Amino acid sequence: MSAPRTVTVIIPTFNERDNVAELVERTAVALAGVDAEILFIDDSSDDTAGEVIRVAASASLPVRVIHREHNTGGLSGAVVVGLTEARGDVCIVMDGDLQHPPELLPALLARYADGGADVVAASRYIGGGDSTGLGTAVRFGVSKAATAVTKAMFLRRLWRSTDPMTGFFLVDRTRIDFDELHPQGFKILLEILVRGGERRELRIAEVPLAFDERRHGTSKAGLRQGATFLAHLARLRFGKMGLFALIGGIGAVANIGIMWLLTHLGVDYVLAAIIGAAVTIVGNFVLQELFVFREERHDASRLWVRFAASASFNTVEAALRIPVMALMVETWHISSVIATAISLVVAFFARFLFHALVVYAPRRRKADAGEMPTDTAASRIIRAIDAEAMRPGEL
Repeated sequence: MSAPRTVTVIIPTFNERDNVAELVERTAVALAGVDAEILFIDDSSDDTAGEVIRVAASASLPVRVIHREHNTGGLSGAVVVGLTEARGDVCIVMDGDLQHPPELLPALLARYADGGADVVAASRYIGGGDSTGLGTAVRFGVSKAATAVTKAMFLRRLWRSTDPMTGFFLVDRTRIDFDELHPQGFKILLEILVRGGERRELRIAEVPLAFDERRHGTSKAGLRQGATFLAHLARLRFGKMGLFALIGGIGAVANIGIMWLLTHLGVDYVLAAIIGAAVTIVGNFVLQELFVFREERHDASRLWVRFAASASFNTVEAALRIPVMALMVETWHISSVIATAISLVVAFFARFLFHALVVYAPRRRKADAGEMPTDTAASRIIRAIDAEAMRPGEL
């Protein structure tokens, strides 16, 4: 395969003004002789876009910037915007913090020109790669653990990838099914590999990446991004039911932890169970709003109605579940904590169906004159199970 005619380097930025000039200069040197452009997708509040315009005036290759007022989808959403607005079909995505060395661009292009790959990823975890730029041993351990978990969940799609969450990669955008992408958070390559090749599986190759240390600014990674990643991973793998289960699992752990703490402080186990249930009812609703039903909530009832319905159902469910839990303790003589865990698992499916079909159901609209209603409760349950439970990230 010959070298690509036009290359677009896509750089999503968030308050990276101090890096722009060096990044453009080094990228231009690395791509000397290549028909290329640099496209910044900017979500900044520090006038990074203005700095890009200033640097572009004297750059040796075309430099554009698209500033987004609303950073829908986070960094991943910015990359998708870049892929759709790129002038070249061969696109290279890299960060704007200089941790991705522009000097690696020729290696990505050379591997793509060799053929046999739709995606060429810069990997920290193959021979010649280096992840010291991650900083602390804790961040390195978290990165490796997240990579292992991700690959385990998508063995077929990711078995050739050593670093499916790298942010530095080349992709042939003509091979991507953009309609399948639902970007959220940081890990856009994972989204592309799992969903972007839904109709034709993407072929991936890798080149080693020496991950540099950050020059300016601070990392955007944190607990919130970690939670977003876990939610996105569950959504990719299992659909809404899996994500609902993940949040339910978090709530169950919190419920059991609260109950354990209170009982060890001398509180009666029934009262401890009631307090734990009340806390997790509120917490689960907030997480469901943010991660599970964030799209559906715009067409559903108002916030207070959704909360009232959710809290009422969960309260009734808890009111029924706690006596059953107490019966198991008194009759089977098992640990109250184990009995609580069993009852929470049993209640999961009822909670999911109620929330999907009632709490977040679209507001009723007047039917057309003469139109017979065909949307029965049974058909809605069947559709919910089929659409949500049976929609994994891979077959």
